[in-house]
Amino acid sequence: MTRTITVGLDGSPASLAAADWAAHEAQLRDLPLRLVTAWEWQAPAFAPATGLGVPVPPSDLQRASAQHLLAQARSRVGETCPGLRIDADEIAGLPVPALLKATEEAELLVLGSRGLSKAAGYLLGSVSHAVLASCERPVVLVRAAEHSEEEATPKTSAREVCAVSGHRDVVLGLDLHEPNDAVIDFAFHAASRRAARIRIIHGWTLPPYYYGGALMPDLNDGMVKQVRSKLSDLLRPWQDRYPAVEVHAQATIGGAGRHLVDASYDAALVVVGRQNRRAAVGAHIGPVTQALLHHAVAPVAVISHD
Repeated sequence: MTRTITVGLDGSPASLAAADWAAHEAQLRDLPLRLVTAWEWQAPAFAPATGLGVPVPPSDLQRASAQHLLAQARSRVGETCPGLRIDADEIAGLPVPALLKATEEAELLVLGSRGLSKAAGYLLGSVSHAVLASCERPVVLVRAAEHSEEEATPKTSAREVCAVSGHRDVVLGLDLHEPNDAVIDFAFHAASRRAARIRIIHGWTLPPYYYGGALMPDLNDGMVKQVRSKLSDLLRPWQDRYPAVEVHAQATIGGAGRHLVDASYDAALVVVGRQNRRAAVGAHIGPVTQALLHHAVAPVAVISHD
């Protein structure tokens, strides 16, 4: 069975930007693109609880709307990627289970993300968040451009996305304490396909060796050298496996989230891992990934692993 690059559509500018990015990725991987949308409408959770309830469109109207959305997206992507095989499917069901079902045949799932808007209550979207928290396949979240003409927008073709991102770094958030081969390989492979440099960021915390609030400089220098040495040793086999990929690694004191967000402003892609485990309330995503999903400008690839 041929795997696909699958993108979930809901008609939003972010999901259309995701379709453009997914088309570019499908071309890079020489895989077909699959456009999917769920057509079972659900009243929003914040709808007022009135005796009248929230009107639900008839099922035939919902399905017709989904078919129209797919046809528009397919036509648009087909114009910019004439040689790309494009499949389109409307799936009966609610968005989260429908998208998770679609990932069973996917190499990669691509979704639109709203990020964190100026009105701080609107986060990346409940559907994207729920799918990401449960999906076992790699998931890439793509934002529509808000601040830069160079970012992928609904008016930006897949070819233009390639031209813009082709000279930018692929950024990898790396945890030296729990490195995962699948996450590292995804990032190196992405950089190799794009003929891009890979920039690796590891955040670490200094131990509390303070006297009167002053850090002991000798211990500080020694620990920095130790961390850099471990990072170099870990990356050496990957540099041997991908000799054409230029590697720039940095170990930063403090959490990696802020540094990864900063790096996303001139990155082609940011790659992080997500450990498959359940938290006390729902699935676990992690603070670094949360920060990226809310604030990153570049597409963010989240690779689940055990």
